[in-house]
Amino acid sequence: MPAPKRDHLIATAQRLIAREGFKGVSVDRLLQEAGVAKMTLYKGFKTKDELILEVLRRRDSELRDWFMRSVESASDDPRERLLAGFDALEAWAARPDFNGCLFVSALSEYGDDSAPAHRAAREHKRLLLDYVVGLCRDAGLPDPETTGRDLRLLMEGATVARLTLGQTDSYQRAKAMAKSLIDKQRV
Repeated sequence: MPAPKRDHLIATAQRLIAREGFKGVSVDRLLQEAGVAKMTLYKGFKTKDELILEVLRRRDSELRDWFMRSVESASDDPRERLLAGFDALEAWAARPDFNGCLFVSALSEYGDDSAPAHRAAREHKRLLLDYVVGLCRDAGLPDPETTGRDLRLLMEGATVARLTLGQTDSYQRAKAMAKSLIDKQRV
């Protein structure tokens, strides 16, 4: 499959899945929306599940790259970078196409730990956690593993509160909690 068609198909699948769920989008609907023939889909992907994995891989790369760039460009101070993650996520959630986290959706729709989509989503979450733990190490926090997990919990919780309860201040509230948590660990 030529790269432009492949990219268009993946982007269309990502947009539809974010709105309607992984299992809610049929192959026929995807093909209609993307304006491609079934044969074109199967030239690039053996199954819908293979396409879903590519959607998750692409989204992982895009989202992590964007998040890391946003955090690192916000400040040279490692402690400030930890807090900048909340601002970055708040900007992401304010986008008109925000429908929550595609990876949380994958984890809930593919509950079996052995499902490739489940494993890909879990890996994305682990990589983000590793990044935040690394920021905690850079900041010289005494227990970077625990603090990193706590900060990711606050980030995930803010995302859920924004989506489910419409709490537009959820990231700033979580950021204030994170600041308190970080300040208590000054060394």
